[in-house]
Amino acid sequence: MVEAAFDVAGLVGYRYRADDYYEVGREKIREYARAVQDFHPAHWSEAAAGELGYAGLIAPTTFISTVAMLANRRLLGTVMTGYDVVVQTDQVFEMYAPVHTGDRLVSDVELSAVRRVAGKDLLTITNTFLDRSGDVVQIMHTTVLGLTSEDVEADLSERIERVIMSGLDTTPRTAAVAVAADADGLLVTDPDSETAARLSPVSRTRAPRTALRFEDVAVGDELPARSVKLTRGDLVNYAGVSGDANPIHWHDGVAALAGLPDVIAHGMLTMGLGAGFVTGWLGDPAALIRYGVRLSNYAAIEATSAGSVEFTGRVKSVDPDTRTAVVVIVAKSAGRKVFGLTTANVRLA
Repeated sequence: MVEAAFDVAGLVGYRYRADDYYEVGREKIREYARAVQDFHPAHWSEAAAGELGYAGLIAPTTFISTVAMLANRRLLGTVMTGYDVVVQTDQVFEMYAPVHTGDRLVSDVELSAVRRVAGKDLLTITNTFLDRSGDVVQIMHTTVLGLTSEDVEADLSERIERVIMSGLDTTPRTAAVAVAADADGLLVTDPDSETAARLSPVSRTRAPRTALRFEDVAVGDELPARSVKLTRGDLVNYAGVSGDANPIHWHDGVAALAGLPDVIAHGMLTMGLGAGFVTGWLGDPAALIRYGVRLSNYAAIEATSAGSVEFTGRVKSVDPDTRTAVVVIVAKSAGRKVFGLTTANVRLA
């Protein structure tokens, strides 16, 4: 058994803050919404967003993953260097405030957990996103499986280097662990500091403007099913918009070396489609306050024909005290379940 080239368990708690903020752009929101086929008007029209009480376009649920792609470069590229490939297995989004056009988000990154399962490492990376006031707007937990050279074809890394986009910037853009409050009031994240980041109260105190009222929802209710078509063009577009340039999503040869039967859709793309499935039913994207996905299989997309992902959902539980519900989501492609246990926690009017 080839072990990782470092004591990965000893890195638990390693953290840093990205040294530059990410400014959310109006057109980037639209690009991302198109990439995940989320056509809720609040992602496209300021007038429609205003009707729901938003100051500008709001980003789709999984948009924050594009910010994390930039922030995590140091951890994946210069710290967790013992793995040839990392494969996403689980994802949790916790939403505390909607992300709007013009927001400047700072990302804190931490390797928050490592566990050994069947001789392989499962690693959880936690991204905490803060706004200019120092409030936490979202927290994202990503669990990946670390694979060594024993687990993949010998020339996979070399093949990836030959086909990856020229000029791709993988230089880490990060700062040291201890970060003092700056002129914009961003909070200290030094682990020895007594100052803790505040969770924004916005998403849990604003009055949701959902299409359904809490009284209209009952345990066992089914969401209207949705089928989404995916082509190789959709995968290439998502790769460009999201920054996830892994060639297993667009190059047949690399996908084969990785042991896949064909090019596969990004896990985050299928998650984005699933989030839109739920928020379309809700009618208010910011009424989704937690989204947890376990990936159990892939959606293979052939070169000569479109693939599809079918989404269904049902209400698992309701809480009259908080006027919230938990929705269980199922995603299938070619008869296979793409999602394992997947839930969305929602607030209702």
